[in-house]
Amino acid sequence: MKVKRDGDRITVEREPGDPKFRDGQWGSGESRLLHHVKKKIVAGEVENWGVWPTDFIKKRMWKDGHMVDSNQLYLRSRKPLLKDGAGDKIYIAIHNTHWAIRGIDTDFNEDGICHLQGELCTISEKEVGKVSRY
Repeated sequence: MKVKRDGDRITVEREPGDPKFRDGQWGSGESRLLHHVKKKIVAGEVENWGVWPTDFIKKRMWKDGHMVDSNQLYLRSRKPLLKDGAGDKIYIAIHNTHWAIRGIDTDFNEDGICHLQGELCTISEKEVGKVSRY
């Protein structure tokens, strides 16, 4: 698996011998693929990674207070980069921009390539404490 960064776009290319990531339920194929991408980031094996942090966690987006499907996952920098004027922490988030339409595991398996979006996100500690799944 080859992972490259070009600005805010992260491209994952399939190489011979790479596993296929099958989706059982609840985004499990995408979860396993994101885990492999995270391992590449942590190991420093991403082309053109630059000054972005390398300590990322994989997490369900709703648990950070984002209003998305309860199964959608993303990679987020473990530590905030800075705080905004309201005191909310700003992180780097890497996610599938077309989650509702097609999983990146399907793109990776069928096309041999998938794309992720990297961007800054805020997580309001005040709001995260209020998040309820029900």
